[in-house]
Amino acid sequence: MLVTAESCTGGLIAGACTDLSGSSNWFERGFVSYSNTAKNELLGVETALLKQHGAVSEEVARAMAAGALARSRAQVAVAVTGVAGPTGGTPDKPVGLVWFGFALPGQVLTEKMNFPGDRAAVRAATVTHALQRLNELLP
Repeated sequence: MLVTAESCTGGLIAGACTDLSGSSNWFERGFVSYSNTAKNELLGVETALLKQHGAVSEEVARAMAAGALARSRAQVAVAVTGVAGPTGGTPDKPVGLVWFGFALPGQVLTEKMNFPGDRAAVRAATVTHALQRLNELLP
């Protein structure tokens, strides 16, 4: 069973999963944790971690994935946090930067991607990459 923890995609990964007939056999639930407060309350991401590293970081993506897994009945989690734009980018965290967290049995993997384009393009690329990479990681 799969659980999603989404920030910059706002539920688009869960939506893509549940667009498929029969997804109730493998999709357990999705968390949309757009704000830092939601990341803390829904997923247990520590406030200190958010303050120290920022929402768009490897550490937060890892914590989101682990928290989603711990707060669900799923065995696999995917988490995304990024800067979809057009505002919010900085030199260190530009528009298009997305951190992914993949929680699998016994491990949490992270990955950083930089996607080109406008907000819609960044969000669409994030959904596609999350699902393709998850498919590669699963046995």
